Amino acid sequence: MRLPIRTCLVMKIFILCLLCFMAKVEAVNRKFSGFYVFGDSTVDAGNNNYIGTPFKSNFPPYGRDFSNQVPTGRFTNGKLATDYIASYVGLKKLLPPYLDPNLNIEELMTGVTFASAGSGFDPLTPTISNVIPIAKQMEYFRECKKRVGDAVGKERMENHVKKAGYFISAGTNDFVLNYFTLPIRRGNYTISAYHHFLIQHVKQFILDLLGEGARKIAVSGIPPMGCLPLMITLNSPNVFLQRGCIDKYSSPARDFNLLLQHELQKMQLQLNVSTPDAKLYYVDIYGPIADMIQAHTKYGFDEVNNGCCGSGYIEASVMCNRFSIVCSDPSKYVFWDSIHPTEKAYHNLFLASLPTIDFIINN
Repeated sequence: MRLPIRTCLVMKIFILCLLCFMAKVEAVNRKFSGFYVFGDSTVDAGNNNYIGTPFKSNFPPYGRDFSNQVPTGRFTNGKLATDYIASYVGLKKLLPPYLDPNLNIEELMTGVTFASAGSGFDPLTPTISNVIPIAKQMEYFRECKKRVGDAVGKERMENHVKKAGYFISAGTNDFVLNYFTLPIRRGNYTISAYHHFLIQHVKQFILDLLGEGARKIAVSGIPPMGCLPLMITLNSPNVFLQRGCIDKYSSPARDFNLLLQHELQKMQLQLNVSTPDAKLYYVDIYGPIADMIQAHTKYGFDEVNNGCCGSGYIEASVMCNRFSIVCSDPSKYVFWDSIHPTEKAYHNLFLASLPTIDFIINN
């Protein structure tokens, strides 16, 4: 039965209005023009898949809680906190790795991660595992800018860069893989001096980002390192019976985070004069992870000292593989392997950072 012409016209107008409304909602939900991420395995979505390093996770059981169960190179069972952020600000469901050769200009503009598992602020750290240094990640960002500029024009590209959000998450490997493990830095730096050494590299990276046009930059602190299952395994007096956080390794994280916040505040005061539209933000991850461990029942966690993969004591990267026994319910675990949080823990970190994210969006 054919509908009356007037009814068809009304339906077409309704559909057109609905489409316009949906487009407007999408535009409103897109809080940043793009989202660009730098750092280590906490924010690497698969860049290490494309380089010659043993620090990879593009094989099962990594990624097992994605709907297709395909491992992407993320060092967890599903999404990272930065994936949740990218979705929240209306850009994309998953933040892709920059080195993926199949990315188009739209994907480059809405956001990518340049991060590399195993990297750090100390130039020595990425050489240990042959991964992408922070300085090289900056080079990739410049390359990304050029690709976008060639496609849309320099003026539009520069405007896009200013309206994008930037997130930096690194530092843990500088201690866990480097300072605490190798004698090189310990022979030249006290722990306090090493903190300042790292902070100088953080500040230089921020200055480089500002020089490229970035205006909203968030920097993550580092977690309670003494609570990582690997650190407990390597440093506990009884690896099986005493699997609690070791404050000897968490205390330097707290000190570093305090120093980082202080330096970010000093930089912001200087920027208020020289570059008033530039804003720096600190994102706390130490507190939320410590709370997930100490008050685990509040979050529905049963296991906080072991990872879900294998024994949970030492397995990570290639040691957590298709032959590993995996826990039946990762949502009961804070850690997926001996170093990295589960998807649920990353989601909790995202939720904890929401007030900061909203503040960044609205300022």
